Amino acid sequence: MELVLTLVSPDPASAAAAANRAKAALAGAGMAVKAPRPLGAGAFDLPLIADRGAVEALVATELDGLPVDACVQPAAGRRKRLLIADMDSTIINVECLDELADFAGLKAEISAITERAMRGELAFEGALRERVGMLKGLAATALQQAYDERVRLNPGARTLVRTMAANDARCALVSGGFTFFTSRVAEAAGFHVNRANTLIEADGRLTGEVGDPILGKEAKLAALEELTAELGVPPSAALAVGDGANDLAMIQAAGLGVAYRAKPIVAAQAHAKVDHADLTALLYFQGYAEAAFVSD
Repeated sequence: MELVLTLVSPDPASAAAAANRAKAALAGAGMAVKAPRPLGAGAFDLPLIADRGAVEALVATELDGLPVDACVQPAAGRRKRLLIADMDSTIINVECLDELADFAGLKAEISAITERAMRGELAFEGALRERVGMLKGLAATALQQAYDERVRLNPGARTLVRTMAANDARCALVSGGFTFFTSRVAEAAGFHVNRANTLIEADGRLTGEVGDPILGKEAKLAALEELTAELGVPPSAALAVGDGANDLAMIQAAGLGVAYRAKPIVAAQAHAKVDHADLTALLYFQGYAEAAFVSD
């Protein structure tokens, strides 16, 4: 099969060393591999013809311990028509619900539940209702305060979205969080579509309730299927990225599913991981050169 191995690192020297090491190891294993092709500072493509599983196993062993993210995929169809992304701890730097909890003096308690839910140890819907219930009575003004003071786009997020949008991809932010935040983050990053849950307010305070139906794992998968159908393309034309267990279904269904700084259950089942580089790694994985990036 015609494949491409993409290596990305925040350290250009590590990326170059990894590319050369990978080429030597692949060639030594009898695989037909071409010379590394630079895509940008700290990013290389290595075209090759081989079995995907064999390449992934060899690369994982050969590059173990290096600050390098690797992606092995078919060369055909690597540039995607849909980006579907989780928000909390993926496109942005925080879990918004945990930050709201801080204003209520409950961050430690609520963060512990969040962590278990994201690891897949708790059912998402029940965990969400429990956490929101703990915020009953919190002033609604805390939402804007949390956004202004705590929420920041993760490095590379805006460039990822703007570049894909400029190349006719649809970009969707689909979160198990809340529309108050997704609407603002979507505008800041350049997403076309945003979907999330709704916090219910009354008399300027949170009621402790969340609107039905809950947007969780299955809703994220449904969004991927719906949006690709609208574009007239198969799920293989989608790139999905997330970090928690509620992202796993869409990550597995996409043509390229990426675990970004993810929980172990997600990292183990995604097509690729980004543990070292920023979100522009997802552009390199699609074959974009740094010169083609759009940041504003």
